[in-house]
Amino acid sequence: MTATDYARDLCVVAARAASDKLAQNIIAFDVSEQLAITDAFLLCSAPNDRQVRSIVDEIEDKVREFGAKPLRREGDRDGRWVLLDFGDVVIHVQHEEERQFYALERLWRDCPSINLGEL
Repeated sequence: MTATDYARDLCVVAARAASDKLAQNIIAFDVSEQLAITDAFLLCSAPNDRQVRSIVDEIEDKVREFGAKPLRREGDRDGRWVLLDFGDVVIHVQHEEERQFYALERLWRDCPSINLGEL
């Protein structure tokens, strides 16, 4: 099984929104083979807490326009690592320090990446 077209499209919409707010190191993985709870992870980072929050807000706005609503939003109080759960896609927006420390891309490196196009 691979990520649905809907999940891939949602990743692209979210990645473009993150890019518009200058998110860094934007990558997406198809985790559908490893996890039953979601099809894809999108990871991105920012150099400060304020920018993390700005990226999260932009992603939520653009994804709502696409027709999806978050099921859960966690970690936004501290602005160091915010998780947005849209069901088919889970988005991690991290402060650069958390991104380097937790290295989620290392954990999911065996999963196929999702082409996000030009950002």
